[in-house]
Amino acid sequence: MVIEISCIEVWREISNYVDDSLDADLRARLEHHFKNCNHCSAVLDGVSNTVRLVADGTAFELPAGFSERLLKRLADAPPTTEKD
Repeated sequence: MVIEISCIEVWREISNYVDDSLDADLRARLEHHFKNCNHCSAVLDGVSNTVRLVADGTAFELPAGFSERLLKRLADAPPTTEKD
């Protein structure tokens, strides 16, 4: 029997899961959760893809003018307020 784990607990441990640094019991709980939670499975896919992309060291060339367009959009964006 696998003891249920919450999404918040999964999120706290997801990098350890990807790094394969969990004990067998916690790994089994996360794997059970991933089978039953589409949201956490999507988060796992995103984290795994990010780690794979960063780890491979490939640099991507940005399209011409991308940096200028990005800076303009950021400058034109309305200011945000931080929430506690």
